[in-house]
Amino acid sequence: MSEHCLLAVFAHPDDEAFRCGGTLALLAHSGVLVHVLTFTRGQAGSCGQPPVCAREELGVVRTNELLCSCQTLGLEAPLVLDYEDGRLIEVAQDEGVAQITSRIQSFHPQVVLTWPLDGLSGHPDHAAVSRWTLAAYQQVMNAGYDDLAALYYLAIPDSLAKKLGLDQLHTLPDNEITVTINVQSVWNQKIAAIACHHTQAGESPILQAPLERQIRFLGQEHFFRSIASQPDDMLLRLANSP
Repeated sequence: MSEHCLLAVFAHPDDEAFRCGGTLALLAHSGVLVHVLTFTRGQAGSCGQPPVCAREELGVVRTNELLCSCQTLGLEAPLVLDYEDGRLIEVAQDEGVAQITSRIQSFHPQVVLTWPLDGLSGHPDHAAVSRWTLAAYQQVMNAGYDDLAALYYLAIPDSLAKKLGLDQLHTLPDNEITVTINVQSVWNQKIAAIACHHTQAGESPILQAPLERQIRFLGQEHFFRSIASQPDDMLLRLANSP
């Protein structure tokens, strides 16, 4: 078993690729076991433009897209739960928390990564998963689990959003960003992982933008360290490496 492990907790297939896929790939390259837990199969998403499957087939198709993405990034096989896409807000808090707590206890991660509490885009599924992850982290720590070093949220700095006109996103002041990781060394790997999510390609205008704009938005990944029980952790070390 690897000495180091990260658990990324998300709502949908493709959440793992756009905002943190490069960082996850770099961690995997360095020998970290990276586990992705996804609560839905993305059944409420796009079937593609033009459609590549029937609506009733979308959950299976998007699960396969997630498998493709994780394999491309060098991650462990993802864990995909069967909650209804778009309706996570209806799931009892204790149930959502228990799903995450059990994986923390199984995988023994040092770092847990998820959406910020506002969901970044405001998506209610993202926000629900973030609340559950925070509660699970606190619950496990209160029970005396001492392996955890930190809980991180995906983030976008104000300056980047302003430069790119991304006024629909919930951003952070630049001085509140804890870690920024340049992922251009794994750019092709990240873009290939994003391309695995073929059904969702038309939902991401950045993929049709000029390459310079794509690199500005996707070539660096930003994180906010919400809780830290140790002064150092793998994301901080990765950010400080040459």
